[in-house]
Amino acid sequence: MRKQYLYKSTLCDLYLVASAQGLQGVFWKKQTDVENIETLVSSDPAVSFIKQTRQEIMEYLKGERKTFDVQLDLQGTAFQKRVWMELTKIPYGKTWSYAELATGIENKKAVRAVGTANSKNPISIIVPCHRVIGSNGTLTGYAGGLPIKEKLLRLENAIK
Repeated sequence: MRKQYLYKSTLCDLYLVASAQGLQGVFWKKQTDVENIETLVSSDPAVSFIKQTRQEIMEYLKGERKTFDVQLDLQGTAFQKRVWMELTKIPYGKTWSYAELATGIENKKAVRAVGTANSKNPISIIVPCHRVIGSNGTLTGYAGGLPIKEKLLRLENAIK
C-alpha cells in the first residue's frame, strides 16, 4: 500500500509518497490515488522511507547534505528510468544541459525525449531534475516552478 505524507519544508509543501519498496515521489501537489497519513509513527516500511526522506530533505535544505541515500522505487517507462538514473549522476552544485543529459544516456539525438522524461520525474529534489538547464544557461521549466528551481540551484551554489 502506497502512503503519502505532507511535509511542510522550509522550501514549500512537499508530498512524499512511498511504497514498501522505497520512495516513489516527492511531489509539489497532493496525489489522489494514495493513502494519506498524518503522522510518521508506524512500523510500515513505506512510513520508514517517508521518515528517511523527510530527514534527508531537511538536511539538504540546511546545506548539510549533498547526496541522498533513501531507497527509490521508481515508477515509469524503461526510458524514463534511464533518464532519471542519469539525473542522479549530476553532481551537487553543477548543472547539465538537456544535450549533456542525452549524451549521458548515449543517445545524443534524444534531447526532446530526454526533456520530456525529465519533466515527468516523480522524485523532485532527490532525483535532481532541477540541475538541468537550457544549453544557453537559462533556467527552463520545472514542475515546482522556476522560483523554486532557482532557490535550489542557489542553495547548491550552482548559479550566482
